[in-house]
Amino acid sequence: MTFSLAELMVSAASRVFDDDGEVLATGIGLLPRLAASVAMRSSNPALMMTDSQSFLLSSPNPVSGLKTHAGQANENWMGFSRVFDNLWSGARHALVGPSQIDRFGQSNISALGGTYEAPKVQLLGVRGFPGNSIRHANSFFVPKHSRRVFVEGECDVVCSIGYNPERLPKGYELSDIDIRQVITDLCVMDFQGPGFQARIRSLHPGVTLEEVRDNTGFELAVIDHLSETPAPSSDQLSLMAELDPENLRAKQLKDNPPGVREAPADAE
Repeated sequence: MTFSLAELMVSAASRVFDDDGEVLATGIGLLPRLAASVAMRSSNPALMMTDSQSFLLSSPNPVSGLKTHAGQANENWMGFSRVFDNLWSGARHALVGPSQIDRFGQSNISALGGTYEAPKVQLLGVRGFPGNSIRHANSFFVPKHSRRVFVEGECDVVCSIGYNPERLPKGYELSDIDIRQVITDLCVMDFQGPGFQARIRSLHPGVTLEEVRDNTGFELAVIDHLSETPAPSSDQLSLMAELDPENLRAKQLKDNPPGVREAPADAE
């Protein structure tokens, strides 16, 4: 059995939802949404997902190929007002793709370089990141692990709260922040090292510890008994093919070399 790097990352990202129970899963971008969809169809059927417009689904939509929402598995109406009720109650887990992440787990999707008033590159603005980061769980999906993303010092614009005691809102403790995992093209990380330090949980096949450290702008802890990121199962690969019938997942990692990785002989 073979699998692509994109499929390995989707499989790893799907596992961030395993123990969530009945929460709203929001994957921002094709691969994160595919990961949430795979989780809803396999490891956590209690997950909730919307059609990104106004309906809650009992089964996730394909991430490609839909020309209309007719015939989708509508379970209930869930307009923006209900989404925000859900968000502020904490019953949500978002898998997002920041442009920058710093050693505190703070992230940036707003602007790069220069000053806040005159940045070198203007991005999206802070959007919902401030409220999301203090109200519910978040995980990060990074297609290209580099020092441009995992920056030395703080993010150019701090859009979301991390484990930085100097930026905590009044009444919050560090333990109130809930950054679950970081999925990159090199490894899986979390922020459960000493003092909420970023920590490597697993390395993807063929990736070395030195490679991850060389591409990260801050010090990383390493989990005890560091292992290789598990290969996608045959069931997961089948779900990805069903949920992404146009194979758009193969086009998402543009900066990575083409090809496939061999799954271990004992992979399901």
